[in-house]
Amino acid sequence: MDRAAFESLAGRLDYPMLIVTVAAAGERDGCLVGFWTQTSIDPARFLVCISERNRTARVALRAGALAVHLVPAGRQDLAELFGGETGDHTDKFARTEWREGPDGLPLLDGCPSWFAGRVLERMSLGDHVGYLLDPFDGHDAGDDWLGFQRAKAIEPGHEA
Repeated sequence: MDRAAFESLAGRLDYPMLIVTVAAAGERDGCLVGFWTQTSIDPARFLVCISERNRTARVALRAGALAVHLVPAGRQDLAELFGGETGDHTDKFARTEWREGPDGLPLLDGCPSWFAGRVLERMSLGDHVGYLLDPFDGHDAGDDWLGFQRAKAIEPGHEA
C-alpha cells in the first residue's frame, strides 16, 4: 500500500490540540494529544489516545479518570511544554500554574476549557493506548484553540 497519500492528507488536517493530565498512585503527568474523538452523544463518550512510549500513558494505566484540556490559541508555550518535554526528565507542573480538580486531577490554569472523564475502557490502538472516557465534570470558556498545523513543529519529548 502506498501510504504517501494518507500521510499527506492527514498531515494537512488542522484539528484542535488537547493536553491530557492524570494523577495516580502519588504521581501526576500530562502530554499533548492529537489523536482523539467524541464517540457517542447519548451516553456522552470520548476517546483520547496517548502514545504508549509516553510517561503519561504509564501513569494513566493506574488512573480511574483523565482531565482533557483544550489548548488555547495563545498558549503555544503549554503545547511545547506538554508536547516537547517528557515527564521522565521534567516536572511539567513545576513550570506552569495548575490546581487540583475533581478526583485529584491536575487542571491547567492556562487551559480554561476542560473536562474530566472516568476511564471506561483501555485499548491498544497501534502505538497508542486509547482511553474511552465518560465525561463527568468540566468547564467551557468558549476560547479559541491551538491547531495541529501550529503544533506539529514541536519536537516531541518521546518518539511517537
